[in-house]
Amino acid sequence: MSLLKRLFGRSAPAGFDAPLAPDTPFYAIGDVHGCKAQMDQLLNLIAAEKNQGTIVFVGDYVDRGEQSAQVLRALYERRDDPQLTCLVGNHEDMMLQFIDAPIRSGPRWLRNGGLQTLVSFGVSGVSAQPDEETLTRAGEDLKSAIGSGMLDWLRALPTRWQSGNIAVVHAGADPTEPMALQTDEVLKWGHSDFATQPRSDNTWVLHGHTIVEAPTVRDGRIAIDTGAYATGRLTAAYVSEEDVTFLST
Repeated sequence: MSLLKRLFGRSAPAGFDAPLAPDTPFYAIGDVHGCKAQMDQLLNLIAAEKNQGTIVFVGDYVDRGEQSAQVLRALYERRDDPQLTCLVGNHEDMMLQFIDAPIRSGPRWLRNGGLQTLVSFGVSGVSAQPDEETLTRAGEDLKSAIGSGMLDWLRALPTRWQSGNIAVVHAGADPTEPMALQTDEVLKWGHSDFATQPRSDNTWVLHGHTIVEAPTVRDGRIAIDTGAYATGRLTAAYVSEEDVTFLST
């Protein structure tokens, strides 16, 4: 069952009063986290709306859900589609760090949903607390299962996409720095002041990463991670000069 929620009006608190001004309307889709069925359903809902515009995924395609491999393969197949852009999230970052240094990076990734990703790629025999030999083998097996083409694609995913004064990122941004000077680390992992300090450059930041009960538009921020792996609700925002609308599975 789909939910279309329209927000009328865009009043902003003191400290941020910029109107939405994208160059062209676009969609942004929140954290998929291995939820292939919800991703397919949401893309079908978007297609049914017949609106024009790029579709931007905010990252976190893997972990927690059961179909990380299927999600990545579907997006990789569309890598040359000019109407679709994929950003990188912190969970892709953790997975790539695991592949590069499984002993050092494996424990943190496995604690944050990496086990489900390994299983989806057919990598078995890994427990929640594996030994170093198991981690090394799993890293090699995952690298082989993903393949060099998809790995190159993952490593090259951008951390930011922008249309007019709306910047789409995974986790957030440093409110004191212009978007062009943001570090990849902040865009993938967030910033301690992002949720509390308004920007002064009239740039809206649309993001995922932090689960919200319902998508929100406030204080120059548009939050769209509705926790699909836990709630079944994957959300997209449609951003135009008129307003922001939300579609959820």
